[in-house]
Amino acid sequence: MFLKEEETLMFTSIIDTSSSTISVESALICIAAALALGALIAWIYTKESERYSKGFVVTVALLPVLVETIIFMTSGSLGSAIAVLGAFSLVRFRSAPGTSKEILSIFFAMAVGLACGMGQILFAAMLSLIVIAAFVLLMRSPIGSSRLSERHLKVTIPEDLDYTTVFDEIFARYLSRYSLDRVKTVNLGSMYELNYDIVLKDEMMEKNMIDEIRVRNGNLSVICARKSENALEL
Repeated sequence: MFLKEEETLMFTSIIDTSSSTISVESALICIAAALALGALIAWIYTKESERYSKGFVVTVALLPVLVETIIFMTSGSLGSAIAVLGAFSLVRFRSAPGTSKEILSIFFAMAVGLACGMGQILFAAMLSLIVIAAFVLLMRSPIGSSRLSERHLKVTIPEDLDYTTVFDEIFARYLSRYSLDRVKTVNLGSMYELNYDIVLKDEMMEKNMIDEIRVRNGNLSVICARKSENALEL
């Protein structure tokens, strides 16, 4: 039997939106829910990330409560919208550019905090479970995974070598694909720093390739690293 329109299930807020005041009981329930869901988001992030800082994990855990507080303090006023936009703009003031997972975690925590601040505890819990399940499923699936044979290669050569063709013979033997992405002068212009994206034909031959490159560049610096979302710039 179909539900009538007036019987449609809807999420209800535990906060009386018709009043500018919030009861202590409702505030405590919202704060507890925001803390619990924030801690859950932070825990899932640590389980699905190879590298992370304690400061960032704590930030994700407490961010829902802080966003919720903004909603509490501005509820029912024109400043509410401005406060929400200001809270989201905090992302751009992080000292270092974040990875996609870090940015996702921040926006996720903010969304949960917004829902808790509006008193939509059930909706916040449902949102958290659905997004976490999708996040874990996608992170553990092969979708978007790069091949293990992909590398970043950084080679330093003397200025008297022609970097456009100096390693072509070596690369033809060991690589199935390569591209020169950046050239930079170093050591007061006496050397070139070459940055390549490469794909190895055989991972077991990586050392042999590096040895031949060292012979060609006079045993100067050679760095070969796996591509990684969290990897620092070479």
